[in-house]
Amino acid sequence: MKQDMVLKVNGVNYNVCVETQRTLVEVLRDTIGLTGTKKSCNEGECGACTVLMDGKPVASCLVLAIAAQGKAITTIEGLADGQRLDPVQEAFVKQTAIQCGFCTPGMVMAAKALLDENPEPTSADVRRSLSGNLCRCTGYQQIVDAVMAAAAAMKARRSV
Repeated sequence: MKQDMVLKVNGVNYNVCVETQRTLVEVLRDTIGLTGTKKSCNEGECGACTVLMDGKPVASCLVLAIAAQGKAITTIEGLADGQRLDPVQEAFVKQTAIQCGFCTPGMVMAAKALLDENPEPTSADVRRSLSGNLCRCTGYQQIVDAVMAAAAAMKARRSV
């Protein structure tokens, strides 16, 4: 069964007609064309598909698209301001927290949610908040360093 709906993604309303059993990650990638959100385990275990729904991180492979109607969805594509990267994205680049890059969008989105809620996290807070996101390449330390660097950069911007 198909249903017409409106999804608000990165501040833009998308009118889509989707099968009611399609997940949010499928609609984001295959219908809307936002492929930054990765589809991997399809079981909510790896975190690659993490997006923000009303500011909270969710595994978009576990959310039916119709359940996202009326919610504000933010994907990795929605973080940058034009050519200017979000501080979290910038920190991931500067701290070399990216290797193969498959987990990066989900890690960045989970980190963004953490820093929006807790702008001065400890390393333990970062590790706890990213515990649902798996990476096979970096060993996690660069990722934790990147989130801590992003927190420091965001604090410096608030102080100016």
